Amino acid sequence: MSNLFVRKATGLVRSWSVFDAFVYAFYSINLVTLGFYSFSQMYAYDGGLINALIVSAVFLIFEIIVYASLISVMPRSGGDYVWMTRIFGGGIGFILAITGWWFTLWLWTPVYGDMFRQVVMVPILGVFGMKDAAVWFAGGGTPLFVSTLIALGFVALVIIMGMKTYARIQKYSFYAGMLGLLIVIVLLFTGSQAAFKTGYDANATAMFGAQSGAYDATVQAGKDAGAKTPLTGGTLPMVFLTLPWLVFFNLWPNWGATLYGEVRGATDYKRNFAGMAWALGAVTALGIVFFLGVAKTIGWDFYMQSNGAWWNSIWYGATVPLPVWPYPALLALFLTSNRLIQIIVVLLMSFWWFGWAGTLFLSSTRVIFAAAFDRLLPEKVAELNKNGTPVNAMLLMVVPALFVSYLYAYNVGGFYSITLAATQGIAIMYFGTAIAAIILPYKKKELFEASPIAQMKVFGIPLISVAGVIFAGFLGFLLVEWMFDPWLNTGGEGGGLYGISFKNTNSIAYLFICYALSASIYYGFKSYRKKGGIDIDKVQTEIPVE
Repeated sequence: MSNLFVRKATGLVRSWSVFDAFVYAFYSINLVTLGFYSFSQMYAYDGGLINALIVSAVFLIFEIIVYASLISVMPRSGGDYVWMTRIFGGGIGFILAITGWWFTLWLWTPVYGDMFRQVVMVPILGVFGMKDAAVWFAGGGTPLFVSTLIALGFVALVIIMGMKTYARIQKYSFYAGMLGLLIVIVLLFTGSQAAFKTGYDANATAMFGAQSGAYDATVQAGKDAGAKTPLTGGTLPMVFLTLPWLVFFNLWPNWGATLYGEVRGATDYKRNFAGMAWALGAVTALGIVFFLGVAKTIGWDFYMQSNGAWWNSIWYGATVPLPVWPYPALLALFLTSNRLIQIIVVLLMSFWWFGWAGTLFLSSTRVIFAAAFDRLLPEKVAELNKNGTPVNAMLLMVVPALFVSYLYAYNVGGFYSITLAATQGIAIMYFGTAIAAIILPYKKKELFEASPIAQMKVFGIPLISVAGVIFAGFLGFLLVEWMFDPWLNTGGEGGGLYGISFKNTNSIAYLFICYALSASIYYGFKSYRKKGGIDIDKVQTEIPVE
């Protein structure tokens, strides 16, 4: 066994506590970045968003059970990759995990860049009176590319500094961001719609150069865009049809699963479950409170109309009265004319991005590292720096992401329409992991029976298998909706409800190329290692020592 892997042990250190893992999970389903971003695009649905948040959370509990169970059985860096390759064997696990965690994650880079400018640059420049700079950063093309380059630089820096340092960054960002959000919520619940309308018109002009009467113009632009999504209500089928878009934000409480080889106490199922479940519950509760605050002061209809006006301008070129993304925290600050409060809050709220940024590539580096440790990538990829970071694995994320970000920022060949293919690729990988969880107690019986979850059963059936069936069923629903998008609707940038069906040939082609590339790497390295006397099939029957 000693010569199967690159080294006898990975060399990774358990430098994170369970609390660190909780904060990472909390940020992975980030209410302010991915949440506000996703909600803003969901303006043309018939299902209530509060209903959708609650229904999605119910299904995601089973995702958490699956991942908490797998972590407690095999708490190894690499997560989905290690589990699927050890349970399935062969190339299926490699192809699904490498596509999900490596190739499709490049597509998330410009989204993180977009969020950097919308949550950090634009509001800060606006409240400091730099109107022209704020409006420039909100524009497409070069401003988005520049923002993405800055974001990439920060992400690379914090990952290079190591898990221990990043844990401190995300922890302090968590406290600062929560304080900022608390102030925003207080403003929302203590203000009035009349005060908001006055403040909106005044600040839209003062900060961003909007024409007078911006509030009424936004209402009309939103109506023209078809904004209609309700706060609550809608039939159950309509609520379910909001989920394939909503999960772009909250499908990720398990995002840190690839890191649990570096988390102390990772064999404790209850602690693993609690960390992810508390993150999901807290974000869901905060989302509901935020929605209610918006409805009270901003006005739910106006919130949806402002979202519709903005995205109608981005997707279809319509004129938008407010020339920046309707960032809810910024809208809440229109309720006060105190510039000091505005400055303090936008600075505090920016920490939601800084604490979240590392999630872009941190999890992925451990999957690439695990594949290299299994000798399915060059050995150099498994090297660690003095901070315990697989720097070469990180470069395999950062360098291609630069190219992808350029294609996205300038929409080369319609590349903009491919973005949500990232969610498809990850969900397909999660589906594979769910199947692995279902068969684990039967395929790896000795390993399961020796694990902390062996006695956790429902009517004699292992809990991990039951949860796996439910989670796989939910993912199956999402994948069918994304792929076939059978319901006619004008919402979504690519037409239909979601815009990434088989009719979106760019999206399908991208995924096909990713799977083909993953397969070629696997079988190419398997053949190469066989010539060197190493049997990859044997490698993937062993569980590496951290």
